[in-house]
Amino acid sequence: MALAIRDVCERDLAAVLALNNAAGRSILAIDAQQLQSLYRQADYFRVAEIDGQLAGFLIALRNGRDYDSPNYRWFCEHYPQFLYIDRIVIANAFRRHGLGRIFYCDVTSYAEVRVPLLACEVFLEPRDDVVVLFHGTYGFQEVGQQRMGEHGPQVSLLAKDLPSYSYVRDTYLEHGALPAEPWLAERLGPTSEPLA
Repeated sequence: MALAIRDVCERDLAAVLALNNAAGRSILAIDAQQLQSLYRQADYFRVAEIDGQLAGFLIALRNGRDYDSPNYRWFCEHYPQFLYIDRIVIANAFRRHGLGRIFYCDVTSYAEVRVPLLACEVFLEPRDDVVVLFHGTYGFQEVGQQRMGEHGPQVSLLAKDLPSYSYVRDTYLEHGALPAEPWLAERLGPTSEPLA
């Protein structure tokens, strides 16, 4: 089994959309226009391929984006800097293979040299104890709860401190920039320019 985690390409979007909308009640369905907006704005948007087949994806945005998610907006109102995991989806055929942990390790590696906090939410209605436990064992703490809209589900808003960020900030970010290494590069967006 050959696994590759890579930045999303525009040719992947139809498969990403289908995977997202087949994920069930724990992931909000989106349309092609909403996915295009995420594609343009996301600071982190990577897919997992296993033997050439799309197995999953994770989308995350830093603070300061024009994104109308109520959970993203909650973090904007409470924290000055963060990376918000908007959604992670693993295809049914590839669940229970550790892809969620691989994605979370990868997104943490991306975040910890850019921001002090990794944020996300989990649905409490319907509650999925496996998802709640996964986030707890990965170091997330509940920092709030809210209902998504008047009739939407209750969610737990989670955050994880990234203690290595202060070292990176003091050593590199306040004195120029990160080293010019491929693994530290920003994602190239649809215009082939780095997203800031």
